[in-house]
Amino acid sequence: MPVDPPEAAPPAERGSERPAAAQEGPAFSPLYQQIKALLVKSLQGGEWRPGEAIPSEMELAVRYRVSQGTVRKAIDELATDNLLVRRQGRGTFVATHAEENIQYRFLRLAPDEGPPTGMARHFLDCRRMRAPADVARALALKAGDPAVQVRRTLSRQGRPVVLDEIWLPAAPFKGLTAERLSQYAGPMYGLFETEFGVRMIRAEEKIRAVAADAATAVLLQVPEGAPLLSVERLAHTYGDAPVELRRGLYNTESHYYRNELN
Repeated sequence: MPVDPPEAAPPAERGSERPAAAQEGPAFSPLYQQIKALLVKSLQGGEWRPGEAIPSEMELAVRYRVSQGTVRKAIDELATDNLLVRRQGRGTFVATHAEENIQYRFLRLAPDEGPPTGMARHFLDCRRMRAPADVARALALKAGDPAVQVRRTLSRQGRPVVLDEIWLPAAPFKGLTAERLSQYAGPMYGLFETEFGVRMIRAEEKIRAVAADAATAVLLQVPEGAPLLSVERLAHTYGDAPVELRRGLYNTESHYYRNELN
């Protein structure tokens, strides 16, 4: 006996929209947050590279089967998080550390006089070694895993202001050398992004006052025992994975640490 074909499912009502790629399991977050997570997944997977335009809100709404307003809200949050950049009349682009208003967003040291600007870099060394225990813990490495240590100074008007000790997991930064760092004209995070595919998304810092030891005093051209600002920063990439531990010593004699609170 012939069997009637199943009836087609009715189209989803406007109030019951749900992203196409999030069908499995119940949703416990607002819809725009689900779309935001899907966009971040595409960014992490390299579907859209830094500096490239992403599809329009309308195209993304069709792709995820949601309203354009839901997509817009997700993109607004990603722009606030500095992952995307809206450009009037041109569309929305993947943020890059080469952007003038983004490249120095993690460097909070500003001169007492004049606007914040980039500083001249001098790399002291760049070497691979076994990660010390505290570094391994911070970077979620196993004991004895290889890491890259970079030491550099940052100077303004010929005077060193910052001494940085930077630790990176070795695997994502294969081939990183002091020469390569010195030759790159843009910010260090721009190099990590374009040549190693590692983008710094967020960072957390610990700040305390310290006194300059003998070795630091020589490099920063200050008296031994001079007051310095110690800034320890742990930077994360997509998936909240830690990828950089930076320990900076700042001479704040003619500079200050700036921050914006919202």
